[in-house]
This record gives sequence, structure tokens and C-alpha cells, in this order.
Amino acid sequence: MAVTTLDPNTALVVIDLQRGIASLPTVPHSGPEVVANAVELADAFRARKAPVVLVRVSTAPDGSDAAPGRTDGGAQPKGATRPEGWDVIVDELSGHDEDIVVTKRNWGAFFGTDLDLQLRRRGVTQIVLAGIATSIGVESTARAAHEHGYHVTLATDAMADGSEDAHDNSIQRIFPRLGETGTTAEIVELLAASHD
Repeated sequence: MAVTTLDPNTALVVIDLQRGIASLPTVPHSGPEVVANAVELADAFRARKAPVVLVRVSTAPDGSDAAPGRTDGGAQPKGATRPEGWDVIVDELSGHDEDIVVTKRNWGAFFGTDLDLQLRRRGVTQIVLAGIATSIGVESTARAAHEHGYHVTLATDAMADGSEDAHDNSIQRIFPRLGETGTTAEIVELLAASHD
């Protein structure tokens, strides 16, 4: 089902489009394709004075702020370091003083951050989500947004994953239960119509 409407107070929330993640190999869209579509969305939101939230993930060098708990996938070794600039928002999206930047330590952008507070202070009732990875940061944030009572729209061509199966599962099975999906072009068109 396609996106049907955007509330008057809708924000764009872009997940983890930072140097160390946007440069990874992804499917079905490449990092540069996802960034280009996110830029198109961000420009459209900024032109209408609608909030743009850029979410980045960052962790302490010693791993002390990483989520505890055992996983089959393992964790980043304590003391492992990321390359310098790994957690810096990509140049194509940065440099706009009016944007809200949220730093998270977990998969989702709500837990342990001020994202909900930032949105509620601005009267936001709906969010449009984009970013990498579809099945991790985007899906986790979509689930929490839904649980927080926001209307959720997912820009399916402005997101990608390291696994096509994981991406497809989110798009086909999970997102229809959390909100509406649409392409960048459809969302931009709807945004323009709702602000005319």
C-alpha cells in the first residue's frame, strides 16, 4: 500500500547516514543512492520549514556504553576502535544549522536519546524514515515510533541493508504493520501538496 497522507506536523528522521555506514556495501540500493534520496527528502522538508532529524550512532572507544547482553552474533571487542570520522554525518546531509542531530548508542533512535522530546516540542505527529540499515536502525526506530503513537511513513528507496532478505522482510512483512510505505518521489509530491 502506498503512502496516503502526511500530517501538517511531519518530520523527516534519517538513520545512520554517516561516513562509516553509508560507505558499506548495501542492497537493493547503494549507499550513494540512499544518500541522494535522503538529500532529496531533506531538501523538500527544509524548504517547507519541516523538521529534519539526522540520527547517528556512536559508541565510546572502550565500548562501555554498548548495550549489554549476550548475543549469538557477538559484540565489538572492548577497546576496538572505529576509523576516525566513522560517526560523522555524510557531507551531503550536514551543514544545516536548523537540523536536529541525535546521537544514539543502540539500534533504535528513541531509546536513550532525546528524539521523542525533540519531536513532541515541535508538535510532530508523523515521521518519515530513511537510512541504513533497513532491518536494524530503521526498523527499530519505526517500531518505537509506532509504539510512541507517531504515524510512520517509510521511504523505501531511501533505505538499504547489508542483506537483501533482511531488507525485503522489513519492507514486505514488518513495515506494513507499522505504517505506510512510499518512494522518495511519492513522499516529496505528497509533502508539496500538503503544504500548498
